[in-house]
Amino acid sequence: MGRRPARPPSPRPSRDNGSQNPPLSDRDRIIEAFFALLAQQPFEDIGYADLAARAGVSLATLRQEFGSKFPIVAAHVKAIDRKVLAADDADMAEEPPRERLFDVLMRRLELMAPDRAAIRSLMRSARRHPSLALAFNSLAVRSQQWMLTAANIDASGTRGIVRAQGLALLFAGVLRTFVHDEDEGLARTMAALDRALARGQRWSGFLDDLCRFAPRGGCISRFRRRRRDDLDRDLDRDLGEEPIPF
Repeated sequence: MGRRPARPPSPRPSRDNGSQNPPLSDRDRIIEAFFALLAQQPFEDIGYADLAARAGVSLATLRQEFGSKFPIVAAHVKAIDRKVLAADDADMAEEPPRERLFDVLMRRLELMAPDRAAIRSLMRSARRHPSLALAFNSLAVRSQQWMLTAANIDASGTRGIVRAQGLALLFAGVLRTFVHDEDEGLARTMAALDRALARGQRWSGFLDDLCRFAPRGGCISRFRRRRRDDLDRDLDRDLGEEPIPF
């Protein structure tokens, strides 16, 4: 399949007061410091005092900006969402849906590249703590609804939620490759994403048929019941990761 060349990863904003980059707000400094700490230690071990010191803010400021650590992750996810959605996709408008989605998700991965070590840390914490994995999944599904919309794929209603959940699972599988891909062009990640979307396209076609014949309002419950069936066992075996909201 023809692909546009991947753009080089976007650099993380700098705290430097030079002409190119304005100084970061307290909120942005906290997010930056938190992801720097994640690259060194697990989510659950990061203390508020260490975070405040790393960000150069007081504990009072940290408490004012964020009530706990999870909203910091959510704020980072939202920031990535906004950057992806702000891009100009006019040259992809006539491409097939899978091509458009590939482009949107590769743009997301390029923006995430500076945080590979932190994301790897979050993935490990999610595997150790099911409650954290569930919280991350909620963020991931919401984010992937925006990614589907950016690719001009319907993400509304019951079917949209199912699509977003499936895409969150597929994307989590791609992250297994991404967090170890040090190539500037993310060639291995691009190949993994292409394979994942090919599998997802086949799975989505089956699910669309299932929804078409399900009673009104019954698709979500039927989808959940199928988690113990062969379809989801195969999908889980292929992915092997909890959804991470990036």
